[in-house]
Amino acid sequence: MTRLDAKSFDEPDELLELPFLRSKVVNLGEVQLAWTVVQPGWRWSEHVQPVAGTVSCEYHHRGVHLSGQLRVETDAGATRLILPGQAFEIPPGHDAWVEGDEPVVTIEIAGVRGFGKPPETGERVVATLLVTDIVGSTALAAELGDKTWKQLLGRHADRARIELDRFRGIEVATTGDGFLATFDGAARAVRCALAMQQAAGADALELRAGVHSGEVEREAGNLRGIAVHTATRVASLAAPGEVLVSQAVAGLLEGSGIQLEEAGEQELKGLPGKRRLYRVAG
Repeated sequence: MTRLDAKSFDEPDELLELPFLRSKVVNLGEVQLAWTVVQPGWRWSEHVQPVAGTVSCEYHHRGVHLSGQLRVETDAGATRLILPGQAFEIPPGHDAWVEGDEPVVTIEIAGVRGFGKPPETGERVVATLLVTDIVGSTALAAELGDKTWKQLLGRHADRARIELDRFRGIEVATTGDGFLATFDGAARAVRCALAMQQAAGADALELRAGVHSGEVEREAGNLRGIAVHTATRVASLAAPGEVLVSQAVAGLLEGSGIQLEEAGEQELKGLPGKRRLYRVAG
């Protein structure tokens, strides 16, 4: 249950300090918020890129711009000047810099977790993976036409990213009409999948989802390993509106209150042997 709470940015839970940038982060339940001050002369590609190790900023930022002027340029070449008093949304794949002589001050409600921290390149870690896919997307795209379909995909992506942030998921990649994301807990991954399915219903879309836990290797913002392929194959076997989980996830869900039903032993394309799967009840 959500509890009544309030925190001061003067006593942050985390403090991020980089050249020309200082960010105070507070945790409120599942959400992280950041009060960030960026000084004139700051540019992401100059002062954060060496730490992040990615070509451009891969975080999806949302927040409120309080002062100063921030210029953002996406990888596709679109630019926007963000001004005081504006609420903003900045998609993954961008550069940004301060324009003028006034510091930029923002409060961010998404894109906070992990920002400005070095990647754990080459390190193998255990993670829970969520893969989603829109059911019947090809036929729906043909029926709606390119323009309407792209607008629909955009709305779906916006809603999906809100749920990913709410359940502490980290977006790894999009697959055209689906997502690959990692979580630090199996229950959060499953609940996020259910929430994403409910959000998709607002646009009359149906999602199938697969959840698997295993070792992955992090490399320059990407994930590699058999676990990624396993999660993708599990998702491909899910029925419309269904969340399937692997046996590894089922064991981690004990005591979570999430109910599972047997889905039998299934062959996962390209992987040896049969794997026992479970569907999330309800």
